[in-house]
Amino acid sequence: MTRYDDLAARLDAVVSDLDEASFDVLQRAAADGATKRPDADRTLAQARRAVEKAAHLLRHLDDRA
Repeated sequence: MTRYDDLAARLDAVVSDLDEASFDVLQRAAADGATKRPDADRTLAQARRAVEKAAHLLRHLDDRA
């Protein structure tokens, strides 16, 4: 495993943490009777996509070197 693969794997763990945080936000919103998606969930989803993109870029870094 390269250093970049190791970093990508660590970012995958962050993605999982963001998924859990998003689920918690949605559960809380549902329990509070919310009828629309919370802004916090949108922000968490945006962060998740950014971290996924970073992991993808790191995994393919060796291909370009």
